[in-house]
Amino acid sequence: MSEPDKHEPDPAIPPLDTIDDSQRVPPPRRPAPPRPRPIKTTDDIPPGAIAAFGIVALVALLLTLKWGIPKGIDWYHHQDWAWFTQWTATIADPVHDYLSAHTVGLPLTATSAFVIWQGVGIVSLVLSWITGAVGARLTWAAHGACSVFMVWPAPATAACPASSSSAWRTPSTTATS
Repeated sequence: MSEPDKHEPDPAIPPLDTIDDSQRVPPPRRPAPPRPRPIKTTDDIPPGAIAAFGIVALVALLLTLKWGIPKGIDWYHHQDWAWFTQWTATIADPVHDYLSAHTVGLPLTATSAFVIWQGVGIVSLVLSWITGAVGARLTWAAHGACSVFMVWPAPATAACPASSSSAWRTPSTTATS
């Protein structure tokens, strides 16, 4: 006797019955709960307190303008910024040199390209830090990679590649967190 073939399909499965869209019954709708009344802080705070707060804020603003800003400017002028300018020059000078060499013949000056490079870096850092958007983070990563690429062949010092990668990596901790 021959054994039945195990590879033959089972008996035909009947097709599923479908329901016309006109015969479908939508689920019953429940009424939405009533919305609470919006909070109006001006109704809850006495007018005298609002006026007092406005006067205190105005006095604080005037005191800041009169004494705070001049003290900040005075402090700024008496600081030794040599460490900061040396640190930024380690990265910024090779980038400017790279842009100077690669903008020859373009209708864009090297200084304009450098300012655009700085603007893209600052805006992408701030946007990736504040919004955490993927596009801003990718722009920040691409800006850092391009910066390291521009600084890498710089003959100034052997520390340029390490400085540029660490200078980009440090703000990246806030941009990507």
